Amino acid sequence: HIQDPASQRLTWNKPPKSVLVIKKIRDASLLQPFKELCVYLTEENNMIVYVEKKVLEDPAIANDENFGPVKKKFCTFREDYDDISNQIDFIICLGGDGTLLYASSLFQGSVPPVMAFHLGSLGFLTPFNFENFQSQVTQVIEGNAALVLRSRLKVKVVKEHREKSPVQNGIEENGVVSANLEKEVGKQIMQYQVLNEVVVDRGPSSYLSNVDVFLDGHLITTVQGDGVIVSTPTGSTAYAAAAGASMIHPNVPAIMITPICPHSLSFRPIVVPAGVELKIMLSPDARNTAWVSFDGRKRQEICHGDSISITTSCYPLPSICFRDPVSDWFESLAECLHWNVRKKQNNFTVEEEE
Repeated sequence: HIQDPASQRLTWNKPPKSVLVIKKIRDASLLQPFKELCVYLTEENNMIVYVEKKVLEDPAIANDENFGPVKKKFCTFREDYDDISNQIDFIICLGGDGTLLYASSLFQGSVPPVMAFHLGSLGFLTPFNFENFQSQVTQVIEGNAALVLRSRLKVKVVKEHREKSPVQNGIEENGVVSANLEKEVGKQIMQYQVLNEVVVDRGPSSYLSNVDVFLDGHLITTVQGDGVIVSTPTGSTAYAAAAGASMIHPNVPAIMITPICPHSLSFRPIVVPAGVELKIMLSPDARNTAWVSFDGRKRQEICHGDSISITTSCYPLPSICFRDPVSDWFESLAECLHWNVRKKQNNFTVEEEE
């Protein structure tokens, strides 16, 4: 029996008590929705609200006397310094797709259910409209919602140890929790959970990137071009789509490999099964180094001897649907990407048919 993607439902073992509210920074239009949502969560639902400290530093929030009593009830945290992963039952995002990617980066293990409101520019991953937020949030808190489990990539970067990274409060300079940092003889290992894609590119160099791609230990190809994108189905509609890849529904268990401007006419994007282990390294005869980023963050240089291992994570991101996984996805294709939009062909008139 093949499971119907629409059959995944959100159920709570016990009612959620703590909620993380993520707001897009430097967007004045989100201040009022943010205040309304926080008042509703704290006063109407008696929930503990977690907010990033820099969100409350906005003068429009800091100087609002009416919002002061609500703000005092908040629990605050700082990215890269405070670990809140075991304290959150539920996440609400206000903004664009970047807020969902940011939420993913905060949870390197299990991720709470995420409800994303479309208040940004694209909104492919944010299906909810804020107009009726009270009824929609209540519905989710009661456990009446469909879910899509967005697979993530578990990425391990092994680097030749060149210099010691300074550690502050248990956090590395690049933002990786020191618990995820293992020392070997001359090696440094960092781990990331990635929702959209891992991008390996040639950086500022004028030469083509030259990287070898291994699958389960076997060399499958060498990428000569601007780089390569390894993406999840969720990321297939992001950078990979711009580079010419197919768009894959997030319920399909797969990993996509998409070259960026390859210097080969026959290098087409490919899809491999979820769970395989990919390894990317600089080719021995590469003229230059490469650069890697994870969902557009933590960008760093990859040199000879370094490696990037990628496989499917056992910690997906549970994204709450507006209707169901299939309807939401095709709605996003139509609304955000204008998929297959064209002027319709006119039908024949009676005279023309005759």
